Amino acid sequence: MRRLLPRLTLLGACLALGVLLLLPAAASAKTTAHRTASHHRIASHHSLHKSVAVPSVMVAQALEAPAQATAVIHRYTPFDIRSAYGLDSVGNPTTGTGLLGKGQTIVLVDSYGSPTAAQDLKVFHDTYYPKLPSPSFEQLFPFGRPDYKNVAKGNGVSGPALAAGWSGEATLDIEWSYAVAPLAHIVLVAVPPAENLGVQGLPNMMKAIDKLVATEPKGTVFSQSFGISENTFGGAAKVQAARFDQTYKAGLAKGDTFFASSGDNGTNGFLRAHKGVYTTTPEGSWPCSSPYVTAVGGTQLQLGWTWDPTSDVPFLSDGTYNPDYFNSVTGGLTEVVWNESWLPAATGGGVSAIYPRPSWQDGVANLTGDHRGYPDLSWNAAVNGGVAVYISAFPNYQRTGWHTYGGTSSSSPQVAAVIALANEQQAQGSHPPIGNLNPLLYQVGADPAEYATAFRDILPAVQGTALSGQLVNNTMFQFNADGSVSVGPVPGYPVLTGWDLTTGWGSPLAPAFIDAIADARNAMP
Repeated sequence: MRRLLPRLTLLGACLALGVLLLLPAAASAKTTAHRTASHHRIASHHSLHKSVAVPSVMVAQALEAPAQATAVIHRYTPFDIRSAYGLDSVGNPTTGTGLLGKGQTIVLVDSYGSPTAAQDLKVFHDTYYPKLPSPSFEQLFPFGRPDYKNVAKGNGVSGPALAAGWSGEATLDIEWSYAVAPLAHIVLVAVPPAENLGVQGLPNMMKAIDKLVATEPKGTVFSQSFGISENTFGGAAKVQAARFDQTYKAGLAKGDTFFASSGDNGTNGFLRAHKGVYTTTPEGSWPCSSPYVTAVGGTQLQLGWTWDPTSDVPFLSDGTYNPDYFNSVTGGLTEVVWNESWLPAATGGGVSAIYPRPSWQDGVANLTGDHRGYPDLSWNAAVNGGVAVYISAFPNYQRTGWHTYGGTSSSSPQVAAVIALANEQQAQGSHPPIGNLNPLLYQVGADPAEYATAFRDILPAVQGTALSGQLVNNTMFQFNADGSVSVGPVPGYPVLTGWDLTTGWGSPLAPAFIDAIADARNAMP
């Protein structure tokens, strides 16, 4: 049976479709890329299982200079991200004023959860937002809580080994939804995987979401950092998808909003997810392809630096970073499509084989044809340019301390938290919650004046002189026998002006995005 994994890219632990990057605060040299499937996370592993805890002084130094997690890998704090996306214009976590998510609920859905979730979030709070009240957080286990004694062991496809991988996903989701909406009530719903319907864990996840739709307040925002190739459903794809979509329809009817990461494998799908066997033609991904879910793609935010590669060989013969590949120049704020050849990883995007084009995508029918296209919008997902995450779960699997994470697993919970801010503003004006976001996005995107201020359009970019710097599509790269990278065999989609099948409408910019979405919602009958 095919297996469902989290979506996140990790430099320092292992993963898959989303991206989580784990880096020691003072990085060791050797890097071996690990990719498993469908967790929206990727892992470049720095001999992590053998590394020791970094002294607190090293952590402090890394956090004081977050753009230099290593000599070549850039890392961001919440204040960097808030500045880059205009969040500091709508709320101030230092003074506790403005839109910070008060009165709102964010639900994060992951397998297993994390045994150290609450204490790790407390470290994150104490580091970045010490003047705010303690986080409002709870972890729910609707189908029982497995106790693996915080020790990773086994073969990696079930039990404590898989739980260790998911702990990074859960921690990323928690800390970075909190980074954007620190006064929101954050709920982590942790479910064990179950071999059922040919998809590990998916039925349990949907049952858990059902429960939360029924019990959480209207206007709850859900983020899903997991996914499967649409071909996983087999010949009953439309029937199975329609069954699961009933959950989303019920939530939309009460004013909830659903997000899903678009994946970290470009247009590649999986034939055998647990073995990393890719399809040879573009393949859609679910649940981000569902028209009842807002699909969040990935960008690379280059804040205070600009990539300038002159080589397509990411690593030297001794395994260390090649400075010619990772070369950057100081200065600038650039946001490009996420396609990092050194992992390799790229934003998911494409057209669904299951769903017809919804009416709100009629304006982009020239790109989608008769099918649902995704993503709908994007956010930073880069590993080089990832976010700071503190984790102490499964210390025999991943070093306790600060790491750098990336991937569309990072993107989805942050954009979900932005909508929590919008719902807070709605509540202040006695307006209904945003609810079904997709039609509103395409309404705003179709208005040139609103689009120009509400989004940062992601455009084709050529950086440096290496092929890797041609950031013009989401075609995955591949490693060659000589250590170089080249364009992979599965074609991707081009980056275009306006909406496209790589980054959707681009990245939302608060406060104009929040105001535009709210105005569109409030104009509805």
